[in-house]
Amino acid sequence: MRSLVPLLTFGLTLLALIPPAHAEDERMIRKVVDGIDADATDPDDSKPAIRLEEIASSDRQWTGVTISATGRVFVNFPRWSDDVPVSVGELTAIGTVRPYPDSSWNQYQIGDDPGSRFVCVQSVVCDDRNRLWILDPASPNIAGVVPGGPKLVLIDLESGSIGRIYKFEASLTPTTSYLNDVRIDTARGFAYITDSHASAILVLDLESGLARRVLDDHPSTQAEPIVLTVGGSELRRADNSPVRVHADGIALSPEGDWLYYQALTGRTMYRVSTEALRDASRSPQALAGLVEKVAESGASDGLLMDPAGRIYVSAIEKDAILRMLPSGEIETLIQTPSIAWPDTFARGPDGAIYFTTSRIHEGGDPKDSYKIYRIRPGLPTK
Repeated sequence: MRSLVPLLTFGLTLLALIPPAHAEDERMIRKVVDGIDADATDPDDSKPAIRLEEIASSDRQWTGVTISATGRVFVNFPRWSDDVPVSVGELTAIGTVRPYPDSSWNQYQIGDDPGSRFVCVQSVVCDDRNRLWILDPASPNIAGVVPGGPKLVLIDLESGSIGRIYKFEASLTPTTSYLNDVRIDTARGFAYITDSHASAILVLDLESGLARRVLDDHPSTQAEPIVLTVGGSELRRADNSPVRVHADGIALSPEGDWLYYQALTGRTMYRVSTEALRDASRSPQALAGLVEKVAESGASDGLLMDPAGRIYVSAIEKDAILRMLPSGEIETLIQTPSIAWPDTFARGPDGAIYFTTSRIHEGGDPKDSYKIYRIRPGLPTK
């Protein structure tokens, strides 16, 4: 999540970033060691308090974060303004951002080949084979897809080289499309991608490179007829109509058998069998009949399922991180005003959960910088 900026009544203005040429000029990121948010509250005093650690802070708006098996931290900055000098970066040990994989990929200009540059990156995800996946919906300012731009880029983290570029043709990514988040099933060789502005899920065969658009305009991938309230204000367009953002957060079960997802403008989580998603012979009607309602999870911009089958929910209306246990119970892990529009989750090699705050509801006048936080939720409380 995430991609609301052009739809809201306010605009988005990002502060200037000095390209990371010299360490003394790289002021984009402040590393904070073992920071604790004093305002964080535990809704149940009988449970151990969750510690909120601030890992990084940025003057520029990021959405995605991911952690490699060796602890490398990658972030992305969507092109929601005309001045985004870095689309994908790696946080360095001294707290700066290094364009990744190199400066060339991060230097898109109108007229460049959109298939070999990052146009507008929305998500970054590391897999269990030491590879980085970069999802580029190629819709700057969410104003329309740049033809030839939508793609999923695979990078080998050991060598830093491009492994493969999966390009999505116009039939899969219409002009109004905005590919939002991705989950990779390395065992079966498939990727699953949400489309938050044209309500669908893309299923990509990583070996053949063939992709299909499924659950197109299905109720489970569409926004619900509700008005969200974030930071004390309703999310509405300039004409006062409610903001509507479709399928957004996405999570894959530990065995890869189930795909969980929900619309950002919605409070209902759904799931569908990945076996059914991979079956190209199944009719749209048959697939639609297999979608299951999971829970009323609340409005969320990001989902993550851990190896124990617990689903983390970025609760944007509550300034909180929720967790749904395998039993179906939903608990509040931590809630504080500092968690302003929690966005994307990532899981570190030690099991710690990382997430960004993208402060989308504050638009061009953010009250604070954009953060990456870390929590160590440990074992289920029940």
